[in-house]
Amino acid sequence: MEIKPFRAVRFDKTKVASVGDCIAPPYDVIDDKLRQQLYEKSEYNIVRIINGKKSNSDNETNNQYTRAAGHFNSWLECGALKKDSADAIYAYVQDFKVAGEAICRSGFISLLKLEEFTSKSGGSAKLTTGEISAHEQTLDKPKIDRLNLTRATEAQFGLIFMLYEDQQQIADKIIEKAATQEALIDFADEQNVRHRLFAINDKNEIEQIEKMLLDKNCIIADGHHRYETALNYRKESKNPAADYQMVAMVNTNNAGLVVLATHRLAGNMDDFDFEKFLTNLKENFKITEYRFENPQEKSAAKEKMLEQMKSEQKTATNVFGIYGSNGAFYAASLEKKEAMDSAATGRSDNWKALDVSVLHKLLIEKHLGLDEAKVAAGGNIEYVKDTGSGIAESIEKIDNGQMQVAFFMNSPTTREIKSVTQSGEKMPQKSTFFYPKMYTGLTINKL
Repeated sequence: MEIKPFRAVRFDKTKVASVGDCIAPPYDVIDDKLRQQLYEKSEYNIVRIINGKKSNSDNETNNQYTRAAGHFNSWLECGALKKDSADAIYAYVQDFKVAGEAICRSGFISLLKLEEFTSKSGGSAKLTTGEISAHEQTLDKPKIDRLNLTRATEAQFGLIFMLYEDQQQIADKIIEKAATQEALIDFADEQNVRHRLFAINDKNEIEQIEKMLLDKNCIIADGHHRYETALNYRKESKNPAADYQMVAMVNTNNAGLVVLATHRLAGNMDDFDFEKFLTNLKENFKITEYRFENPQEKSAAKEKMLEQMKSEQKTATNVFGIYGSNGAFYAASLEKKEAMDSAATGRSDNWKALDVSVLHKLLIEKHLGLDEAKVAAGGNIEYVKDTGSGIAESIEKIDNGQMQVAFFMNSPTTREIKSVTQSGEKMPQKSTFFYPKMYTGLTINKL
């Protein structure tokens, strides 16, 4: 892969009250409530550009995209945003906790030369040196949205999270050294994740990182829609600067690389019978029941289900937690692996072995009648990230009747992600949740 340093556009701490108040999560996790909170944090918060408010009076000349361009240009003019004076690769360090454990994830921000995805079929072809692969399917609506924003602003705001593998950890060591300097940005977000940014200006260190990446393959961990948008914009604009995309690169050997589960809630299904659903699953699954009679027993039953899931994951068993508000939690363990052969014809063994593939093919599609088209259309499946309250919130939505059945997942491993992408395939949508998210507004690439 070809990368290069760049002069990032960044918020000037001498012009804005607090740089941390100007930064925001990625556009696709910002709901109406969070958007308003970000608007109130600062008049310069990047949300006004990446996910601005819409109006019923919007038209072709006055809409969220034209307003985004207006904000961007005015902030440049008044000096709230300022381009750095020298080329740099930027070290990005995040400190956070998962289940009480302190973790530090580090990577670097640079420009990456765009490469088209290599077409492969049937999972039989392997990646060759210097290829970029996507591990999840994408949808058209977000790509149209991001393309409209890029057209209006001629800039790249969100970081595309890329994975590469380097056992020597060349960049990691340079980042560790850079992190001993004074940070360009240092702030904690609402989830108590600390974000720090450092400049790597030393030409020798930059060359070491560039050389290290030359023979590496990359996997898109987060930002699939933005990467495909960058490809489309390059093709459309013919702008030489659009040959490169701003990305954040993390080594798969980095100790802080954390992948959490994304659970599924299903609802809005006519004539759904939970007991019948469980009975039908026994065709291919062993069902273990954890019944409860009171809140204390309910908590214990949930923990027993989760413990079984973790235990069976170690033996490469496809297992899911299931809850339908009938006084019990269930663990469904796949016994007949051959069921995936007929349910997922044309797919590789690596793809068929994924928990998320088994869930969608043998439970959601076969027994709920929700195929890929219906899932993509929305309205039946809700995705819940496995943050501290994710499971509790899922249970509550089942108990109050908002949704009908919950499926709890184990976290996927980086080994599974690599095995599928290296076969030239993509995992189902929302298969992975790399935690924490990489925030927007730390660096901006002006095209």
